[in-house]
Order: sequence, then C-alpha cells, then structure tokens
Amino acid sequence: MRLWRASDGALQLVAGVPLPPDASTPVVPSQAGADPRLTALPGAPDYYCQFDGPGDDAQLAVLVARLLDSERETMQVAAELTHRYEEIDLLYTISEVLGRTIDLKEAANVIVREVSAVVSARRSSILVYDPETLELRAVAGWGIDVSDFQPISVEDQSSVAARVFREGRAIRAGVPGEKDGATSNSADRSYRGNAFLSVPIVYPDSSGTPRPVGVINLTDRMEQDAFDEAHVKLVTAVAHLIGAAIENARLVVLDQQRQRVRRELELAHDLQLRLLPAPALLEAEVDVGAKFRPAESVGGDFYQFVRLPASQVGIMLGDVSSHGFSAALIMALVLSAAAIHAVTAESPEIALEKLLSSVKSELAGAEMHVALFYGVADGDNGLLRFANAGHPHAFRLPANGPVERLEATAPPLGLGADDEISGGRVSWQRGADLLLLFSDGITEARNVSGEAFGEARVIDVVRAAGKQPAEDIVNAVFAEVDSFCSARADDQTVVVLKA
Repeated sequence: MRLWRASDGALQLVAGVPLPPDASTPVVPSQAGADPRLTALPGAPDYYCQFDGPGDDAQLAVLVARLLDSERETMQVAAELTHRYEEIDLLYTISEVLGRTIDLKEAANVIVREVSAVVSARRSSILVYDPETLELRAVAGWGIDVSDFQPISVEDQSSVAARVFREGRAIRAGVPGEKDGATSNSADRSYRGNAFLSVPIVYPDSSGTPRPVGVINLTDRMEQDAFDEAHVKLVTAVAHLIGAAIENARLVVLDQQRQRVRRELELAHDLQLRLLPAPALLEAEVDVGAKFRPAESVGGDFYQFVRLPASQVGIMLGDVSSHGFSAALIMALVLSAAAIHAVTAESPEIALEKLLSSVKSELAGAEMHVALFYGVADGDNGLLRFANAGHPHAFRLPANGPVERLEATAPPLGLGADDEISGGRVSWQRGADLLLLFSDGITEARNVSGEAFGEARVIDVVRAAGKQPAEDIVNAVFAEVDSFCSARADDQTVVVLKA
C-alpha cells in the first residue's frame, strides 16, 4: 500500500512501499491516464491510497482515512499541550522574576523577552503611565531600542497605546474582519508586518476598581502575521502580573522618597534645635530653663537668650502663626535677626521695632505674623522691662502675691505698624520673682474629652515646683501636659527665668 498527496498538480509519496526503480509516479486521478488503483481518502482532500493486492479498496481507504484523522487529532492535542505548557512556563517565569526583583526596568526587560518568544513576536515594549505628566513612558523593549522613545500623551488620538490606556481594553491590528482594531497603515507605523497587539496593564485601586497603569505592545509575528484571541488572553494575564510589578515599583519609590523626606526632616529638626540657645548661656547670671517641642518635625516656636551689659539678661519667646516648614523658615529668620537687634537696642520696644523692620517684607510675603515677648531682667535695679507683641502667655510670679500677667504692648509683628510698639515695666526682685513664658500649644492641648489644658494648670504646676531649678520646672510642665493629652496639634514651648 502507498499513500499519496496531490500538490501542484502532481502526486508525492507520503508513506508506503517505494515504487520499483523502473516505475513512474502516477498522475493525479483527475487527469488522463490515472491509475485505477488510486482511491481518494474520505474526509482527507488531496490524499489517495494505492493498494497492490486483493481487497476492498474502498473499505481500506476509509480505514486509512480514520487512521490519518486520529493521527492528526493526536498531533493537534500534542501541539495544544505544548502551547499550554509554554504559556504556563511563561507565567511561572514572570512570577519568579517579579518575586526576586523590585527593579521595574530589570523585570520588564525579562518579561518582554519571554512574552515575545511565546507569542512569536519580533518586537515588544512596555509603557508605564506617569501620573504627574499624564504620559506613557517606555521602560523596556525587545527587538527594538526604546531608549529614544518619546513619551506619549494619554490623550494622543493617533496613538494606539494611548487609546488602549484610555479605553482599558486590548486592540489588535492586522486581523481580517477586525472592524474596531487599529489600522496597519498609520503614518507612524514602522513595523515589518501587519500584526499588532496592544493590551492595557491594570491594577486595582484601594476600592478594588481596576485602573490602567501602563500598556504592553507586541508587533510583527514570525508565524502567521496576526494575533488571535488566545494571545490576547495570555498577554492580558501577563499584563496583570506586570501591573503588580508596576505598583510594587511605585510603592518602593514612594517608600524611598518617604525615607529620604524622613531623614531630611530629622536633619531639619536637629538643625532647628541647634539654632535655639542653650540655657547654660546665662547660668552665670540667672537660672533659666527652656524647652521647645514642635508639632511636626520642625515648627514655628522659638526662644532667645541675650547677655546684656550691667548684668542684665534678655529673654525672648516667639510663636509664628503656623507650624511646619513654612513656619520654621520664618522662625529661623526672626531668631537670627532678634539676636542682633536685642544686643544693640536701648530698650525692648526699640528691639522689636528694629526686628519688625528687618522681617516685615518676609512676613507679608508668607502671610504670617509673629506673637513675640521680649523682656530684659535687671536684678541690680529690681526692674523687668518688656515689650509684648501680642503674646498672650507671659507672667511674673512673685514669691508672695498674685500672679501678674504681662499684657500686650503692641499687636503681633506683621499685623501692626512699626510705630505701634510700646513697652512696659514691672518689679523684679532677685531671689523672689519668676518669669513664665509659654506658647499656646501648651494651653490648647486637649484631652480625649476635648477639654483644653489651659493657663491655670500651667501656673499651678509652676507654683507647685517653684522652689526647684528652672529646668525642672519646665520639665514638670511638659510632664503634666503629656499626662493630660498625648497628641500635639501645635508647637509647644515653655521658658522659665528665676531672678
């Protein structure tokens, strides 16, 4: 028996006993002079059996046709299993790559290479969405150099990738009968073939709703120049894995940025504390304690100590009308200017006038103001001179007698005119009086019931600890505030000066 296949008008021996050396190849049965022993196989066009010997040729042809059909099905199943194995191996490889690296570019380059091999694409690329510029940027390519790729606006109406991103669905080109696909003759196409497959890369947001984060493109198939639905399903599955990789890379970048910001905030915090003078600066003349605790890493509260002639000392506490970085910048400016003007001014009010003249343009530009108390203690002459620019928490606590509030003598710096600053004076008895200054972050600290700490509690704590060193009194105030309220909504500062 011999099995023949008709091709280009001639028969070719597929299987069976070879022809004798002197025999010629039979002609196609549809032609004149065909061998009557050639029998067409049912269901197998262009295939013919030639039987040498007795038997029912028709029945034998049916049997051979069945065997061929069974073999064809077996080969198709084997090919399908091989293809499925390649797909499973691809997904496993990608999962393994994503599991061992957090570098998006490295992972993306492996992914495009492996996907291209499985779907027989000559070229592929991965574009990632940049939410700041609203553009798709190439991060990896296979068979093409993407380093010179220009970013694509997601609103670009001529870009297939942008359209895929906007619509959140795959688009194929070069598919016969594909009415909604991309055209293969676009002006910007430079592909060698017609096939094009673009699939959105999605990742669910916090609510579980899928959101596009990029696009994967595959072009120019090496086999049939078209991608089928199986390719779409496979690349869509891969795109979901890529979406997780993009999100992980984004989170890594955000974490790195947060760590960098955290380090910068720590440095800013340390720098701001270093700007504040140490109480030891005045320990030869007076007993002074001070503590500043910002609501954030940096804040707008500050204090200043100044040594003055004739054994006088200057004490200043200020509160910028905000907190955080903007307030910290104004705080640093005012603090440095205050140190200069306090030393050279003849009185506290003149010091504040000069200070306001130096910083008023910056205050106006930042739309901020500063509540500021500046007092000069003169123990030899028993006098405390001061200028109070809208600072509400300044008190003289005598050893005996009621607490005396040192009232404002001017509006906060930045809210009034230069000539509105005046001064005041009160008795100051060495060894008996105490100057207490604190910011509103102390009084406005609230407990779980919403009750404010208030001035009265501060004064009570200072009265109770009045015989202790100034630093211990300050610490006692902060300890009481912490036991009353653990959260801080504003900067907190306390300064205590014992005559």
